[in-house]
Formats: sequence, structure tokens, C-alpha cells
Amino acid sequence: MLVDSPPEQRAETAPAPPSRRAIRAVGLLVSVAILVLVALASIAIGAKALSMGQVWHGLFQDTGTYGDVVVADRISRTVLGLLAGAALGLAGAVLQALTRNPLADPGLLGINAGASAAVVTAITFFGVTSLSGYVWFAFAGAAVVGALVWFLGGSRGATPVRLALAGTAISAALYGYLQAVMILDDVALSRMRFWTVGSLSSASDSAILQVLPFIAVGTLLALSLARPLNAMEMGDDTAKALGANLNRTRALAMLSATVLCGAATAACGPIMFVGLMVPHVVRSFTGPDLRWILPYATILSPVLLLGADVIGRIIARPSELQVGIVTAIIGGPVFIYLVRRRRTAQL
Repeated sequence: MLVDSPPEQRAETAPAPPSRRAIRAVGLLVSVAILVLVALASIAIGAKALSMGQVWHGLFQDTGTYGDVVVADRISRTVLGLLAGAALGLAGAVLQALTRNPLADPGLLGINAGASAAVVTAITFFGVTSLSGYVWFAFAGAAVVGALVWFLGGSRGATPVRLALAGTAISAALYGYLQAVMILDDVALSRMRFWTVGSLSSASDSAILQVLPFIAVGTLLALSLARPLNAMEMGDDTAKALGANLNRTRALAMLSATVLCGAATAACGPIMFVGLMVPHVVRSFTGPDLRWILPYATILSPVLLLGADVIGRIIARPSELQVGIVTAIIGGPVFIYLVRRRRTAQL
């Protein structure tokens, strides 16, 4: 005759439910797998679709065939998409924490506008025509605007509201300048028309090598700020009590976001909504802990960017729709939904 064990013993022998930390770790591994699949799709799909056998051959047995050449070209495009997506998503997550606004994105502080204005200036007044030439102008423009926003926002006395207001004002002024120059200069308009909507089609090994060091440094800096930014989200007084240096954290957060967004914008143009959507979606299942939000945003933002790039190639064959247009089409309705959801939650 079987004797049922007492409830206390059954509770002790029952398997413990998986911890939230373990679930998040598994989620990161799943996210990496999704990213690999999307990267392979980015290499295989284009004006001419390639089989996975051709992709494999082009990756590991390049013999100069047509398929191998296509794979080589798409690898540069995919790598740039990986780097730019990770940079934009990470910059967005940092800026949302810095401004305490889940609807913030890299464009909020004028970084995109600074890079765009610098490139227009380089083309119109300095005759720069190549991507490798105006990458540095774009990065310098983003850096100058980032420093200016920090100064106008109060530098050591900067607050989230002051930074957002300074960035909005500078963005408006710079976009006015950009539109005026492009209207008055047909050459600038012709050369800028693809860059200003955001595109991966001009990807090259030289552009990747130029922005890679900046994205690497910006990524390491942003990830290192997870703990102090966590403390700051609980309020300035609480953050000080926990030992966080508010001025240093804000300055380093601004620096990391400027470096990341400036490098991505310099190489691809101003791509909107990636830095807004992904961190917000990630926060819905990781919670507010930036130690998880930042890695997830780094992995999943390239999924969105490369996925949008693949969609743009499919729906406009044999031509393509620029990735910045696709992310705007996707991001517009998502942004409206997020705003309405946030407003409803506040009522």
C-alpha cells in the first residue's frame, strides 16, 4: 500500500520554478539565434535570391562566381546593419534612462540633426563626395551637438527636462538649416537624397572600419553605466544615497549616446525609430533593470534594422526601398500606439 508523503515533503522535493534571471539568460540566447537567422536572410535575400548552399559557398569557399561576389557585397551590408542597429538601440536605451522618458530616442537630443547638418555642409561648401570623406563630418557634427546640448542643458546641473528641451530646440534649428541648403543647392539635394532617409546600400569595408572603433568604445561605455543609470531612475536623492555620481553618469551617458548614434548616422544616415521601439519593447519583458535592457537592446535592434532592410529589398524588387523608409513606416504606428498606451496608463 502506497503512503502519500506529507505536503511539507512534497514541497521540498518539487522542482523549483526557473528564476527570472535564468529566463532572461535563455531569452538572450534565443535573441542571438534570431539575430543569426536574420543576418543569414540579409545575405541570402536581395534583388537576386540565393540558396543557403550558395550563401555557405560564398562565405567559406569564395571562388569568384557570381553568387560569391553577391555574398561578399551583402556581407558588408549585413555587418554594417549589425553595427548600426546595435549602436542605435543601445543609444536609445541609454537616452531613455538618462531623460527618464521611455519615448525618447537618439533624435531627441539633436544628434541625428547634427550629423545631417554636418554632411550637408561638407557636400555644399567643401565639395566632399565620398562616404569615407563625410563620415568624419557627420561624426564631428554629432559630437558638437552632443556637447552643445550638454552645455545648454546646464552641464553639471543638467536635468532630463533641460537636456530634452535643449535637444529639441537645436534639432529644429539644424533641420531648418539643412532644408534651406538642400533647396538652394541642387547638387547637395541630389547627393543627399539617399543618405538623408537612411540606407545600408552604400556599405563598404572602409566605412565599417572607420566607425567600428567608435561603436566598440561607445558600447563598452554604455554597458558599464547600467548600475548608476539604474540608481538614477529611482530619483536623484535615492541615487546619491546609493553612491551614484549624478554629474559623471549623465556626462558619460551623453558621451556614449553621442558616440554610438554619431557613428551609426555617419555610416548609414539618420535612421529613425530603432532607438525608440526596441528598448521600449525590451523593457516590457525584462522590467526596468538596465543590466538586462542594454544587452537585449544591443542584440535585438540589429534584428529590426536588418529585418527592415530585407523587407525593403523584397517589396520593391528588382529595386529596393531604403531601410530608413521601412523603419519609419513601421515605427510611426508603433509610436502612436506607445503614446496612446502611455497616456491611458496615466489617466
